[in-house]
Amino acid sequence: MTYRIKNFPQIDGDLGWFELASNRFEPVGKRLKESIKADMVVVGGGFAGVATANRLAQNHPDLKIVLIEALKIGEGTSGRNAGFVIDLPHNLDGAPANVAVDSKIYELNCFAINHLKEAVERGKIECFWQKAGKYMAAHEDTNIKGLDAFEAHLKPCGFEFLRIKGRELEKKLGTSYYQEAVYTPDNILMNPASLIRGYARTLPQNVAIYEESPIISVSYGNPHILQSLGGAVESPVVVLALDSHLEEFGLIKHKQAPIFTYASLSEVLSDEEYKKHFDGVPPYGLTSAHPAGTTLRLTPDRRIFVRNKLDFFPSLQSHHEDLQRAWEWHRQSFEARFPTLKHKRFEFTWGGMLCMTLNHEAVFGEVMKNVYVIGGSNGVGVAKGVYLGYYIAELISGKHSENLDFILKHNRASFMPPEPLRSVGARIRLWYEQKNAAKDI
Repeated sequence: MTYRIKNFPQIDGDLGWFELASNRFEPVGKRLKESIKADMVVVGGGFAGVATANRLAQNHPDLKIVLIEALKIGEGTSGRNAGFVIDLPHNLDGAPANVAVDSKIYELNCFAINHLKEAVERGKIECFWQKAGKYMAAHEDTNIKGLDAFEAHLKPCGFEFLRIKGRELEKKLGTSYYQEAVYTPDNILMNPASLIRGYARTLPQNVAIYEESPIISVSYGNPHILQSLGGAVESPVVVLALDSHLEEFGLIKHKQAPIFTYASLSEVLSDEEYKKHFDGVPPYGLTSAHPAGTTLRLTPDRRIFVRNKLDFFPSLQSHHEDLQRAWEWHRQSFEARFPTLKHKRFEFTWGGMLCMTLNHEAVFGEVMKNVYVIGGSNGVGVAKGVYLGYYIAELISGKHSENLDFILKHNRASFMPPEPLRSVGARIRLWYEQKNAAKDI
């Protein structure tokens, strides 16, 4: 059974985090330009893929593990996100609070944070790792209900939070744009491209890394054979940690929707500008009380990050005109929040994908003999990718646990209508959500 890949990961714009990564030029892997054999192969060099390869190598130190990435590690989705590692349950889909489920997700997220922190310390990864907390904020009166819904999940579990409004909030953010916010203290902020590149460099010696090596076809069998341009890898065990590109490999259908979003990073603020506008304001991260609203960061290197605008592209590719429209949205959002900084230009603007499922559960598990999949990160792919990668390695290794049982039970992505219904439904939903987000965009 052979599948030829039609849509490949591509560079969408100026990848700001990657271009600013201090380890950008440090070697991580090489191109796959030969035919090799491996005991296990992981396709996808993001957080899920690296975590999978790491745990497989720990569980099987005498086996050869291969990790393959289509782009340079750090250029894919794992290096394009907003740079949050969120500790708390974050997919607010209107469901009532469930203390047992929310507490277990919190436990798994904290496991992922501690796992990454250990890698940062062990690998001396310079990625601006900081326990800065997170603001969830609202500008519109109608979107304050999103803060109420968030509180309704936090209170029953006893999670720490603070509700802030008015002048007090303005002093925290350096902008008077937002009416209210819920602050939670344990979220991590970082440069995601630096982190994933450094994380990959900490992998055990029995992991061989190949980057800039897109898989062009895969033949499932005994063994499985994955073909690249000028090379191939043969292995009895395959893990597809591919998120939005998972369906390209033929085994998962009607489970996911690839949603494009976009980000911009400003040029560096001068000492004078920083002192005038952000005196006493530490670097922070902010998400919107509305799911289609703007994500905002003030970074440790004195840049302002803006992320918003949602598109649906089944081809998994954006175009220059899409990036231009996103840049225009970002300028409006930036200038609305920081009108006295209108003169500051954006140094980087890029696009990337969120992989969404209808029921907010991931795609996880064995889909045919010795072929395992991870997808459907639902916008929280750093922490979720790490723990799903770790525990799919446990599943492969036959190491069952309470956490693995929970993941298997609660990560069963529901059916999604096929094309063209998926595209029609996705575009209507995105239009509706962005319309209702109003000035929280």
